[in-house]
Amino acid sequence: MHVLLTGATGFLGFRTLEKLITDPSIQKITATGRIIKPTHHIIDPKVNYQLGELSDFAFVEKIVTGIDVIIHAAALSSPWGDYDMFYASNVKSIQNLIHFSELKGIKRFIYVSTPSIYFNGMDRFNVKESDPLPKKFINQYAYTKRLAELELEKSSLDFISLRPRALTGRGDTVIMPRLVRAFDEGRLRIIGDGKNSVDLTSVANVADAILLSINAPQIALRQHYNITNGEPVVLWDKIRMVLYEMNRELTDKKIPYGVVKTIASLMELKSKITNKKEPTLTVYGVGTLAKSFTMDISKAKELLGYVPKVNTDEAIKEFVHWYQRNENS
Repeated sequence: MHVLLTGATGFLGFRTLEKLITDPSIQKITATGRIIKPTHHIIDPKVNYQLGELSDFAFVEKIVTGIDVIIHAAALSSPWGDYDMFYASNVKSIQNLIHFSELKGIKRFIYVSTPSIYFNGMDRFNVKESDPLPKKFINQYAYTKRLAELELEKSSLDFISLRPRALTGRGDTVIMPRLVRAFDEGRLRIIGDGKNSVDLTSVANVADAILLSINAPQIALRQHYNITNGEPVVLWDKIRMVLYEMNRELTDKKIPYGVVKTIASLMELKSKITNKKEPTLTVYGVGTLAKSFTMDISKAKELLGYVPKVNTDEAIKEFVHWYQRNENS
């Protein structure tokens, strides 16, 4: 089997690549990305890196040739940014991949989507894939990721779409590092009552779900799946754990959610009418830190055979060990 893995140089892609290499049924892996970072680079006889832009029609035609399975993990993931950039990265790219997948008879297409499409600014518990989506998405990232899902639904492909929540573990350069930097800069405070319950997901568990998707039965195809650790946690307890493991201590000082949301809204407005740069606070970012958000993963368990193997504390310790060795890389 020859697998194409997009986003292979990112956090999830790099960890998925490690997993794919161990599968004896996979002989070749074409790994794409924009740049290769030393901390997310794998040297193996199965792996052939091809750097380029998935919005480039000719580049996609080249990398899809001879492929059996596509795993599309590449995306522009940010709480802020220009719509055209998100559209090119998250919609145009999948349109190109779908076009050549249908043309060349790709056997299976696995897409890494996002649960950000569920976010409505409220506490939400046990969200199912079938639950109604917000009438207006929280940001351009969520909107364009949903558009990408719709492109797959319109296609003739045998696809599986995964919605993994808040990835944690070795290789994370986004979620936990941002919190550590905010603490070091004196900007991190508990937002709300600090008791909000959320799902976090070990990146190793998501890689497992991707591998399961490659061989999932026919009944599992052309559907979307929530992926988490299946063990909701109190978010601020786990943030405190991350900092403690790094010899830092979070104070118990709290800021009311309404106050911070108002500040974030004003910052967003100022950015929109001035330099368009990402503000220090966004409504989405504040919401993810203050609101409860958990998802039902029973569908993935039933149809994909998904069983989370790495718990949240293990993933956090894995991240801390990796980060401390690589934070200056």
